[in-house]
Amino acid sequence: MGMGYSDQQFIVMMIPHHDGAIAMADLALTRAQRPEIKALAKSIKTSQTEENAQMRAWYQQWFGQSVPTWGPGAGWGWQGGMGAMGMGMGMGGGPMGWGTNLVALSQAPDFDRAFIEQMIPHHQMGVMMASMAQINAQHPELRKLQQAMVRVQSEEIEQMEQWYRKWYGTQQAPR
Repeated sequence: MGMGYSDQQFIVMMIPHHDGAIAMADLALTRAQRPEIKALAKSIKTSQTEENAQMRAWYQQWFGQSVPTWGPGAGWGWQGGMGAMGMGMGMGGGPMGWGTNLVALSQAPDFDRAFIEQMIPHHQMGVMMASMAQINAQHPELRKLQQAMVRVQSEEIEQMEQWYRKWYGTQQAPR
């Protein structure tokens, strides 16, 4: 399988990754101070909830079963069969992982700053996953969704980096 992975593995991994972003967005809808962060959170929640529903439907159609739970003991393993994706597993652990720390985020004194500092690397991991998955994607409709994920999340990263520079006076948000 090399550096890529199958459509099946991509869906099993991307749904919990999206769930992490959705959970962060839910927090932002109640804790964010800036309307820009609230608007971004609403957009993330809407788009990634829709993408998860689409991927679940495709998984059922293509593989004849519901999407299995991903993680230890779920048959996929944390690194088994994931190829290069194993490198992302230490960035927060768990299905919501990839740098997401909901407890720290929920308790952050400057929520908006903490949100950007967590969402940028979370999105970067999503962009990497979707970019790599296109190499071996078997279903053109999934490849099209992966391309959209890369485009939208890259745009959101750029927007958050601009806000970070403007609001916090630094050249670049931490990565």
